[in-house]
Amino acid sequence: MTKNLTFWVVIAAISGYCGALWFGDPLWVDALSPPAFYELLVLMKSSFLALLKMLVAPIIFFSLIGGLLHIGDAARLRSLGSITILYYLATTFIAICIGLTMVFFVHPWVGNVERITVETVVQSGNYMAPAQLIDTQSGSLTQVFKQILLTAFTNPFSALANLNILAIATNAFLIGLAMLLVVPNDSPLIKSVHHINIFLHKILSWVILVTPFGIFAIIFDVTLKSGGTLVNSLLGFCAVVVGGTLIHGLIVLPLIGKVFAGMNIRHFFSKAAKPLMVAFATSSSSATLPISMQTAEEELGVSDTVTSFVFPLGATMNMDGTALYEGIAAVFLAYLFGIDLNTIGMVTVFFMAMMSSIGAPGMPSGSMAGMQMVLLGAGIPLEAIGILLVVERPLDTIRTAVNVEGDMIGALVTQRFFERSR
Repeated sequence: MTKNLTFWVVIAAISGYCGALWFGDPLWVDALSPPAFYELLVLMKSSFLALLKMLVAPIIFFSLIGGLLHIGDAARLRSLGSITILYYLATTFIAICIGLTMVFFVHPWVGNVERITVETVVQSGNYMAPAQLIDTQSGSLTQVFKQILLTAFTNPFSALANLNILAIATNAFLIGLAMLLVVPNDSPLIKSVHHINIFLHKILSWVILVTPFGIFAIIFDVTLKSGGTLVNSLLGFCAVVVGGTLIHGLIVLPLIGKVFAGMNIRHFFSKAAKPLMVAFATSSSSATLPISMQTAEEELGVSDTVTSFVFPLGATMNMDGTALYEGIAAVFLAYLFGIDLNTIGMVTVFFMAMMSSIGAPGMPSGSMAGMQMVLLGAGIPLEAIGILLVVERPLDTIRTAVNVEGDMIGALVTQRFFERSR
């Protein structure tokens, strides 16, 4: 238990919350000469957030390219790829719709927490200003799409330098697709992208190791600013996320499998129990990959041609649970930080969540980079991600299991249509 990072994150969060209530003073936030202890916490918080921000652009850029290169060659893209990618996009879109419906009708955090306005954060002197990519208050859907397109089609070097996440994702997709079509599979360039992803994820794993310290500092600071009412709202947020994720995993995905693959739902869950439990325990779709592929081939009768294509691609592209989580989280944080999202604003935020979930690293807490993309896009202070990290790991277990379930059902659907097309 003591070697489990989730355990220490929870301990750090509880310590930060209780420490702020028992020993903290809200006057420290605006004091000209706060105690040295509080200044040290602010430094710890700022350093942790700076580390996260440092990794956003390269991880999104190379993860998206790597996800496309998993396809292998253009011929497979035309045959298996069209079916698989259509399935992945469709299920992610459905997950987004479930999340939107949930936040429209179920939002227990409203009225239960003292909102922290962006102005308050700016005045504290510790604000890391986000670059708002989209005008979520625009009353015209056409204007929103125009702004999204203008933001997306930006020079890649400018996008990386200015942390224009939407443009980074767009350029990565175009570059990855071009590499897939014209660069040989044995090219050193392909291997370089793979190796870059490996060492970037290694650096991210180092940052994750210091997460408890960052969480303690962030929760302590946020508790002082929110009046200590944050815990109840976080519990309500968790309930909404878990409810939406279970609807998608226990109702929507099995129905898709039954209708489009002729799947027996009871038989599927009895055979898929092992990879789903591994995904739940490890919070990593990449770590579950060998077990998922073996189960699909030996227990569910999927050919190795389909599994070798669907599962590696799904480990980075099929993130239904992640997209649903990020969309609901963005709406929750927007409320907390006093950013009022109208209907178009919510739709736009969920669109950003769908974009960011494609190419997310298939590792524990791999959604952090994508979550930053959504926050930056909506103009939500980057320090808000620290609030999510308190509950992110427990929620990660559930959504990873749903992601892996989606991959397995996707393999069954692809197998059926692939057989018909031969």
